[in-house]
Amino acid sequence: MARRRHAHEEEIEINITPMLDIVFIMLIFFIVTTSFTKETGAVINKPEAVTSTAKKNGTILIGIRSNDDIWIAKRQMKLSDVRTAVERAHSENPKGSVVIIADKGARVGRITKVMDQVKLAGINDIAISAELPGS
Repeated sequence: MARRRHAHEEEIEINITPMLDIVFIMLIFFIVTTSFTKETGAVINKPEAVTSTAKKNGTILIGIRSNDDIWIAKRQMKLSDVRTAVERAHSENPKGSVVIIADKGARVGRITKVMDQVKLAGINDIAISAELPGS
């Protein structure tokens, strides 16, 4: 027999608005509490140092590969462009410092030239990144 629909029957509807509100609030929470990691953009094999310490405010990261390539903000740079890039990054965050992440095969002369460009940009708070032995 065919089932007849009565006029007084209503269609049941599920309201998903409260669920979407909760998901949206959770999304905002995770975005706000996530710490973003800055990278140089180059794969670097850091040297080990027993006396290495963590630096909290290293906001400008400069990578130097073993073939003397310089990387800042995932872009390869020429030595002559380092000063401008550091000045621009420093203007965005004046309290930040520079961390040079040099490969253990990088030449000391290249690291020194990069440090000179950073100092010419007006930043004297420079650190060189290293790993603790066995990490």
